[in-house]
Amino acid sequence: MPHKTLLVAACALIDADGRVLICKRPQGKALAGLWEFPGGKVEPGETPEQCLIRELDEELGIEVAEACLAPFVFASHLYETFHLLMPLYLCRRWTGLVQAKEHEALAWVRPEKLSEYPMPPADAPLVAWLCDLL
Repeated sequence: MPHKTLLVAACALIDADGRVLICKRPQGKALAGLWEFPGGKVEPGETPEQCLIRELDEELGIEVAEACLAPFVFASHLYETFHLLMPLYLCRRWTGLVQAKEHEALAWVRPEKLSEYPMPPADAPLVAWLCDLL
């Protein structure tokens, strides 16, 4: 039976020291306690970039310009009930202070240390790409 494809946009925020922001999923949500890149479901009529601008404001309280979102790589993962397609964007410039508004915790992590944080199956393969880049 075919699975519905879910489009989710994610962002690797990279600070001046080359660290990447990851967010811990809160209790009560699917995959609670795992670390992920910030982002969320692309709503109908919304581009992945518009989704990230909205989600980064809602989740982290920061403003990001579309021109500062660079498409990087994508994940394609089949979960039990749906297929996830997740483009990962890179962002090095934003306005405001990053704060955990919806997540249990935030961590700025060097790319080579990302694999030490348990991640959802779709996020984990993206770590190797970030390590190669940064």
